[in-house]
Amino acid sequence: MSNDWKDTMAFAEAFRRQLHANPELSWQEHNTATAIRAQLDELRIPWRECAGTGTLATINPDGTTPAIALRGDIDALPINEQTGKEWQSTRSGCMHACGHDGHTATLLAAARWLKLHEQDLERKIVLLFQPAEEGGHGAREMIADGALDDVSEIYGWHNWPALPYGTMACPDDLVMCGNGTFKITLTGRGGHASQPEACADPLLAASAVNIAIQQIASRRLAPQKAAVISVTSIHGGDALTVIPQTAELGGSIRVPDEETRATIKELITDISIQTAGAYGVKCEVEHFPRYSATINHPAQATHARAVWQELYGSEALLHGQNLPIMASEDFSYYLKEKPGAFALIGSNDGHGHGHDVPCHSPEYDFNDRLIEDVCRWFCRLSGMKTPP
Repeated sequence: MSNDWKDTMAFAEAFRRQLHANPELSWQEHNTATAIRAQLDELRIPWRECAGTGTLATINPDGTTPAIALRGDIDALPINEQTGKEWQSTRSGCMHACGHDGHTATLLAAARWLKLHEQDLERKIVLLFQPAEEGGHGAREMIADGALDDVSEIYGWHNWPALPYGTMACPDDLVMCGNGTFKITLTGRGGHASQPEACADPLLAASAVNIAIQQIASRRLAPQKAAVISVTSIHGGDALTVIPQTAELGGSIRVPDEETRATIKELITDISIQTAGAYGVKCEVEHFPRYSATINHPAQATHARAVWQELYGSEALLHGQNLPIMASEDFSYYLKEKPGAFALIGSNDGHGHGHDVPCHSPEYDFNDRLIEDVCRWFCRLSGMKTPP
């Protein structure tokens, strides 16, 4: 293996751990962006600011266009880390708990290798260092700022601890669901806990609404629909002898398509209002759409799998995961605009170290072994070979 390749991998791992120790939340990734841009300057890769804290870089700008785009996300989550790693977050309440530090480091590794061999590239390569994937619609803002203007196809990935190490899930169609949130406000008539008959109890109504709407998926939708409705918060009252005036429920939905989203939205609203009414309580329902489903394009998904299989063998496609994943991704914005594919790649190598812990856990850590594997994949997708 060439020293250049070894040096590239060592650089990427060190950079990943640097990012991990210094995470920043969505739309606050100023230091992260500065660090990325400094590395691009050192590599003499031209770049421009895109969507504020995002960065759009170009390799082989005079190559054939439209270009191929590769994406890495850069933001962290509001979580207190509990890994105890040497590179643990130095910022209280902020952690790279989803592996975006690894995604960014991998994209920089690919950038370094592609730049070293730029003269052998045929196509123009566009690198998207995207902010605010964690609910901030960063991909939408990158697109609005021209990130896909010269792009013909785009590829991205996410490490996935639920999959065996090195296996790829990249279907020809739906890979990850869309999502949304909702808030239900119940207004009754508060009073003394000893006189429930004189009150209209919003907490009792909230309990009934909770049970009722979580039966939508099992009783009002076809079993073949990949949908989830989860009530994740109930708030009401602050005194043990008082029936409160109001109560609030909040939660999340996961949907395979916009038709199902519309159906669920209507059912949550109708069922909540009617159930609350049965308890003499008024009800207001608010819906907040987040991301659409991430749906691959067949030609690009086939190509992505073929390259991965060429690199790592046919068993590397035997992931054993039921699809779609019910989590969501704003890569969906890119796939609405351009042909492309998004892959989930397993990080669980059986050795622990946080590599088998679900994303968004305070005990999660990115598996650095993936940097080299995915860097090879990115380079091959770009038309560049890598050392054996």
